Formats: sequence, C-alpha cells, structure tokens
Amino acid sequence: MSTCILTTGSPKRIGFISTRFQGTDGVTLEARKWAQILSSMDHACYWMAGSLDTPPESSHLAPLAYFNHPEVAAVQSQLFGVALRSRAITQSIHGMRDRLKDELYRFIEKFRIEVLIPENILAIPMHVPLGLAMTEVIAETTLPVIAHHHDFAWERERFALNGVNDYLQAAFPPLLFGMEHVVINSMAQKELARRLGIPSQIIPNVLEFEVPPPGLDDYNRDLRQEIGLQADDWLILQPTRVIARKGIEHAIDLVRRLHDPRAKLVISHPAGDEGNAYMRMLRDRIEDARVDVRFIADRVGETRGVNAHGQKVYTLADVYPHADLVTYPSHYEGFGNAFLEAIYFGKPVVVNTYAVYARDIDPLGFKTIEMSQLVTQEVVEQTKTILQDQPLRQCWAETNYQLGLKYFSYAVARRKLAARLANLFGEGV
Repeated sequence: MSTCILTTGSPKRIGFISTRFQGTDGVTLEARKWAQILSSMDHACYWMAGSLDTPPESSHLAPLAYFNHPEVAAVQSQLFGVALRSRAITQSIHGMRDRLKDELYRFIEKFRIEVLIPENILAIPMHVPLGLAMTEVIAETTLPVIAHHHDFAWERERFALNGVNDYLQAAFPPLLFGMEHVVINSMAQKELARRLGIPSQIIPNVLEFEVPPPGLDDYNRDLRQEIGLQADDWLILQPTRVIARKGIEHAIDLVRRLHDPRAKLVISHPAGDEGNAYMRMLRDRIEDARVDVRFIADRVGETRGVNAHGQKVYTLADVYPHADLVTYPSHYEGFGNAFLEAIYFGKPVVVNTYAVYARDIDPLGFKTIEMSQLVTQEVVEQTKTILQDQPLRQCWAETNYQLGLKYFSYAVARRKLAARLANLFGEGV
C-alpha cells in the first residue's frame, strides 16, 4: 500500500515577527518550536522584534516594535479603559505605524523573506501601531502569511473598553488574501469565525515528546539542598509566573490542607507585569495558612550559571525532575504550556478545569487530579494518594506521556504546518 506524504515543495525563507522574541513567555517559546520544526523541513527562519535573543545573523532588531518601548507605552496607556481617543493620539499611532512599516520592509528586503509569520501581533492589541503596520505591509506585498494567534482582545477584560475599535476591526486580525490563520484552541477557532467570519486551523502548543526528557545529572542533583529542602520533602511545583490568573492561592490552600510538614510549595517564576497587589495577597495567604512556600525565581533562568549573589542558577528543566507534584490551578489559559511540561517530565498534575483544558485537553484521556475553582476534600485526598503511591504515579506518567506524544508532539505541528504551507503555495500533496 502506498503512503501519501504531505511536503512543502521548495525551501522557503520565513520571517517571524513579534514585539519580542526573548525569554520564556509563551509566544516566544512556541515561535522557537515552530522555527525548529520548519528548519528541520529545510526552511530558513529569520526574526524581527523590538527585543531579541535570537541569532544576530538571522535577526532584525527594531526597538519601536517592543510593547514596552517608551513611545509605545505612552500611546497604549491612552487607548484602553477609555471610550474615545484624541486626534493627537491618532496622529501618534499613524506616525509609529509608518516607522514600523519601514522596519518591516527593511526586514523583508534584508533577508528576502518569502513567508511571514506574525506571532500574536494581529491578535492581542498590546501594540496597536505594529498591528496596523503589519496589516498594511501584508496588503501591499501580498506575501503569503501564516498568522499565529495565541490570544485575542475579546479574551482579556482590560481591552473591553477602548478608543480604538476601528483599528481592532481592521487589524486584530485582518481578513486578507493569502493568509492562513492559526489558533491554539477550539474556543478561539469558533469565536474567530463567529465574530469576524474568519476561518482558521488549530495547531496546539507542542513539546518535543519524540525526545525523552532530561533527568538528574551532576549539575542539578543538588537543587533540593540548594533551596533548603530535605530528601523526603514533597516538592510541590508551581511552574508559572506570579499573576492573578494562575490561581496560586489554590495551590497554597492545597498545601495547607495536606497537613503534612513534608509538603513544600515551590514557585519557580517571578511576578508578572500586572502590579504587586497579587503578590501581596499571596504573602498574606501564606502567613495565614502557615505553609512552607519557596520563591526561587532568582535561582531559575533560561540557562545554567550563577546569579548576582554567586549562587547556582538552574533551568526549569533542572527543577522538574525533582518535583513530586505539579500544581496548575489557572483560572484561564490560552492553552497550557506548564501542563504539557508536567506531562513531559512524568509528573502528576493538579489542574483547574479552565475552559480550554475542559474542551480540548480533558477529553483526550489524561490522568490528572481535577479541581473546579475549589480545593475540595476529594482533591486533597487524591493528592495525598498520588504523593504516597509511587506505582500509581508511574502508571499515570506512562499513560500521559503516550497521549502527549500522540496529540502534542512536534510531529503533530510539523504535519499541520506542512498543510498550511501547501495551502499557500499549492505544492506537494
């Protein structure tokens, strides 16, 4: 029996564009994965953003593209939470749009770009001038586009009241010829069709399940000791930023209700960019609950090394092998990278059934401890059981890893990306 293999024809020069490709935010991580997959298919990948840690020889830095650029931040602060905008603000927007268009054209010409991949800049209006500039460049060049949308304006309460609805309708996202729209979950797909009549395809967030996860080695073996834990402590890992939608108060409550001195909650990431009120609330909760919580963001980085105090810095991949349990009580996620990471490293997960999880992930059969906005006694008992039952943890780990390989591996993204390119170029079925 012959097998039909989807290819993408001749190699293409592909340009990724966003506000930043730096650090470990979700957009940056997924863009890197796409680039790795596309490079394995013989395509060449290039980068443009306002903040970059990508290879200089394949990158174009445009500082004005960064959402925290002073000019951009000053304008953006006057666009949301208001119903009107002034003529002066409109002029500022258009002035920045034109300068950003120049940068986009320089990027395209510099690297002879053949396919554009705007990463989230045509979905969430963190940088309205950049979205407008990107839309106009697409319309003017008619270059093929795979627009990768991670989250939309209508998914964030802070964008509900705004003075730029005309721009949101025009560019977030636009409906133009030669565009393939990609979303990361089925809810976004349905809402994009319902609100704007734009069809899209789902490419979920992925991990390279084809390659086994790293484990303990000579560098990371001492992590527990370095953060002050004993060998028999339960390292309960909260692998997210400290922001309100992550629901970390539920993880604190869970640890409190375990009533076991071995239970230590370890939070690996720093606070986000949403102010300090949530962190203050968490510290009050921790004090009231009298639980042991370790904030280790100063010991976790993108690469191994030392921090300003001369202490060892570990990567997140160094932390996961030490975890006995992962808490993921988010109220909302566009997809859920931390869930995939926990599955990849074979760790049991306590997960809040946020909407995308309930619709797109839960039906696939993953073995998890589920909560629905409340840490019930059943959740507590299930958690105690999984912490004390090593054979059960191993069974869950094996089941979950195979499901991850089936539904969220690089092979899944490779096949779906090949289909998008084939649609754009009419090549290789």
